[in-house]
Amino acid sequence: MSRLGRIPVVIPKGVELKVAGNKVNVKGAKGNLSLDLPTGITLKIDQGSLVVEMDKSLDSEFHGLYRSLINNMIVGVDKGYEKTLNLIGVGYRAALKGNKLDLQLGFSHPMEIEIPKEVKIQINKQTEIIISGCDKQIVGHFAALVRSVKPPEPYKGKGIRYVNEYVRKKEGKAAKAAAAK
Repeated sequence: MSRLGRIPVVIPKGVELKVAGNKVNVKGAKGNLSLDLPTGITLKIDQGSLVVEMDKSLDSEFHGLYRSLINNMIVGVDKGYEKTLNLIGVGYRAALKGNKLDLQLGFSHPMEIEIPKEVKIQINKQTEIIISGCDKQIVGHFAALVRSVKPPEPYKGKGIRYVNEYVRKKEGKAAKAAAAK
């Protein structure tokens, strides 16, 4: 049995959790999420907490996974998730055009990325993109997609990076030549 799977999930006030067959629906202030459970996993709700139980005949590899997925759903509809990206480079900027994110990143053409309907985008100072939503997987995937357009390069650090991401910079050829003399 999984150690993580045995930990009860606290259901905060304002969050509704409904189990219908093998489907879990979570509803809160930030939105609604649902998840299909495999056969053999059952949920027990008592006194504001949820316990994920599993049949003894099944392997326990999914016990902790589904407990974490349900916990992420509950936190997402209650508080939400947020990722912040910084654009670092001269002339790099971002703007919203309808349901597309327009990125000017030094290419010969602007990069436009379609924004999923589950995600909300906020742009501060044209160089900071805040991605928020209630589904942790979708928010993280969209942030990774935006970052993959121009990841930080190792010589000057220019590109798109997460807030508080450390980019280790390499020495250039000129620095190596000066050190050799």
